[in-house]
Amino acid sequence: MQRGDSERIEITISSRFENIELVQVIAEHLCENAGVDEDGSHWIGMAVREAVANAIKHGNKLDVHKKVNATFDLNGAELEITISDEGAGFDPEKVSDPLNPQNLMKTSGRGIFYMKTFMDQVTYSFQPGGGTSLVMTKNLTGGSGIASTKA
Repeated sequence: MQRGDSERIEITISSRFENIELVQVIAEHLCENAGVDEDGSHWIGMAVREAVANAIKHGNKLDVHKKVNATFDLNGAELEITISDEGAGFDPEKVSDPLNPQNLMKTSGRGIFYMKTFMDQVTYSFQPGGGTSLVMTKNLTGGSGIASTKA
């Protein structure tokens, strides 16, 4: 892709863990097409994987009748990924810090930490009737060191 190009991909999945990989593959494929190196694509894909897993497990409580929407907006060098669920929502400030010594051995609770580590910005919005939207952005040429742009 050339700088200034834009691309949008939207997908809606049912709340099944088997669908996580599909959304991750789309993210990685879009990154590779945008010139992101293999490492950068992998880490962005991992952030997407964690976001979708959280939407399925914590947002939609594994209810296969509830949907998870993923939207990928690539505008020039900025990638914006939105993951939305139909659940009741949560308070991100109440999520335990996985780096706290008492949480180091827990097998869950690292998803938000990973997303914030791999992406430049992570924000949440909550719909009044239910549903959470997570927006993650990444500058694909910025000084993060995980991405490079092909000429």
